[in-house]
Amino acid sequence: MLEIRDLNAWYAESHVLHGINLDVKKGEVVTLVGRNGAGKTTTLKCIAGVIARKQGSIALEGDKVERMQSHRIARRGVAFVPEERGIYASLSVMENLLLPPVVAPSAWPLERIFKLFPRLRERARSPGTTLSGGEQQMLAMARALRTGARLLLLDEPTEGLAPVVVKAIRDLLLEVKRDGITVLLVSQNVRFATKVSDRHYLMVNGTIVESLANAAVIDRENELLEYLGV
Repeated sequence: MLEIRDLNAWYAESHVLHGINLDVKKGEVVTLVGRNGAGKTTTLKCIAGVIARKQGSIALEGDKVERMQSHRIARRGVAFVPEERGIYASLSVMENLLLPPVVAPSAWPLERIFKLFPRLRERARSPGTTLSGGEQQMLAMARALRTGARLLLLDEPTEGLAPVVVKAIRDLLLEVKRDGITVLLVSQNVRFATKVSDRHYLMVNGTIVESLANAAVIDRENELLEYLGV
């Protein structure tokens, strides 16, 4: 589904990614694990076409997209859910859900979204400014699924959220996985990641230093938590 080779990226003159190589198979949930500043979010932004200054190749289902504009990448079924969630504050929950275009017949209908997140049905007419952090995260992920995205790029979806919301997001990702949707997840919550992911890449200072099976991360959980400072 996703193949990245020798990816380098810059913010102005600051060289952030240094020769990233990674693969994500169709239907996999793969996590990028690393400390703040390791380059995890930058990797997602490069895939989504948000960062212009980059070198290397990014292929979606074999087609090169590294020079493609972000809206064209989105039309190919890639949805980026940033850590800040990107909710339109002046629009209602329903308007936020219906705003992005549907790009594939696999788009989740509203009824399916509301069944998984009944709180969004209850708040359907509420403006984005009135939503809690957990409600915003539910909305951001639901909006991506409404488009019919086949590859979800999720940046710290559980950061700062209550355990009940984290559980709802875990249930959503497991359902997404059953649907065969591919997910590249950024998370410092190692315990959460092991409950939903198939594999993990450990990033350090803009490079990938290890590729780990889920069982290996579970075995090394204490070591990784200490390294991440969690």
